[in-house]
Amino acid sequence: MLFNNAKAGSRLFTCTGLTALAMSCVLSAGLTGFAHAQPQPAVAPAAATEIAQPALFDAIASRAKLLARREYKPIQANIPEALANMNYDQYRSIRFRPESSLWHNESLFELQLFHPGFLYREPVTLHMATDGPDAFVQFKQEYFNYDGPAAPLAGVAPGNIGFAGFRIHYPLNSNEYKDEFVVFQGASYFRLVGPGLAYGLSARGLAIDTAEPKGEEFPVFREFWLVKPGPTDTRMVMYALLDSPSITGAYRFEIIPGAPTEMAVEARIFARKDILKVGVAPLTSMYMWGENHTRFVDDFRPEVHDSDGLLMAASNGEWIWRPISNHRQLRVSSMMDENPRGFGLLQRDRDFDHYMDMESRYEKRPSMWIIPEGNWGKGRAELVEIPSDSETNDNVVAYWVPAKSMKAGSNATFKYRLRTFDDHLPENTGAKVIRTRIGWGANPGQANPPPLSKRKFVIDFRGGELDNLSADAPLVAEMQKNSGTISELVVRQLPDGRTWRASFKLEPEGNKVADMRVFLKLRDQRLSEVWSYVWYPDAI
Repeated sequence: MLFNNAKAGSRLFTCTGLTALAMSCVLSAGLTGFAHAQPQPAVAPAAATEIAQPALFDAIASRAKLLARREYKPIQANIPEALANMNYDQYRSIRFRPESSLWHNESLFELQLFHPGFLYREPVTLHMATDGPDAFVQFKQEYFNYDGPAAPLAGVAPGNIGFAGFRIHYPLNSNEYKDEFVVFQGASYFRLVGPGLAYGLSARGLAIDTAEPKGEEFPVFREFWLVKPGPTDTRMVMYALLDSPSITGAYRFEIIPGAPTEMAVEARIFARKDILKVGVAPLTSMYMWGENHTRFVDDFRPEVHDSDGLLMAASNGEWIWRPISNHRQLRVSSMMDENPRGFGLLQRDRDFDHYMDMESRYEKRPSMWIIPEGNWGKGRAELVEIPSDSETNDNVVAYWVPAKSMKAGSNATFKYRLRTFDDHLPENTGAKVIRTRIGWGANPGQANPPPLSKRKFVIDFRGGELDNLSADAPLVAEMQKNSGTISELVVRQLPDGRTWRASFKLEPEGNKVADMRVFLKLRDQRLSEVWSYVWYPDAI
């Protein structure tokens, strides 16, 4: 059950557009299902603002609510066989012409489109949210260059095929060039980056039954409504309709590029069926191996990952860091809370020498932070770690699971901000875990060494008030665990004068999982975040 951004593409999903008279579409969807009307040729949109469309989001939400009362009916995409069966080289040889960008030379933002085909066989419909008649963005061959191996595909796509997704450009790093910084493509996946960063992990609109025995369901964004930014606007708004066999939803995205780049999200979701597990604000990433890996890897690179840990800001003030692992078996762990202050997947290690990869540049991959708004109630931040032998697959997922499950006919609203950054989160002011290393708990040359199940853990902390302590400071490590025997728990300063190391040995209790927590204290003052780790006996 490995994931990638093309796991499930979006489907062609057409209906009368949701404009100022949007309720006509809502009623049509509620009575007769989706109209199979062909998209109309795009018209030159008026300067659309959210003020000109005060009921648009409400109308999309009403439509999603009505859809949830009806049986899910996938709409077959109108995609020719030649496009559906093209290979990767052909797909990447189809290039969008920058001069055809939406809002070209009319705004700081420009939007480029992805050609349908290859893994993206179920295109989405794009609307221009204007204050006049609805305007579809019509597919046109002249938007694209069909180079090299893609040359035979020119002229194959019909005019009503739609698009596989889109990317948004903005002068993020300089005024002379508009960088690609947001991508929506495949199911409900999207990516965003800030200045100086490269694409890595993905966000998603919603996760349904991730890591459950019956298999995961992948909701899709079927339609988008694009609100044209003004010539000097530094943020843009768009809406989306989400659909799947179990759930529907209306989404509002407010995109704010900068340092950091942020996205304000509001999701109104409606359950078609009883749902075992809803994952809110899901993040999907990749982890192959790193400093805490316990098995030999035949590769010149010391580490390979897009993210190396899950960070959570709990409601009680704790910051909890859980390093990611690539296990032999599927592993699901969680941290309970009520109204969390934030959570996210981080790429904390930013040192090129720890990756040595000139192509992938993993040290530039972004971290993403979710900041809940309003009352999210009781629930848990869940981390899913999926065994993988390829860095091309996403095998890590994190999301919030509300304690209150969704039943058929129920609805919920979640608001949050998504922030992309490097490794520095200003709110997290205490000492942070910078390394986790694990090895056999034997002493060098020991005559009667312990079994391999006895493990030594080494955790290095740096930053915060630790920078002001002398090597003689009476710093101690507070240890909490659910099973196993801990010995030789010590704390010492490393020779760099900045880093403090907590180390200990664990003897597991048979085949029981050991869930451990460690943080540093100076007398009664807590100085570090909590290192949280789950040790599985089959990890070696």
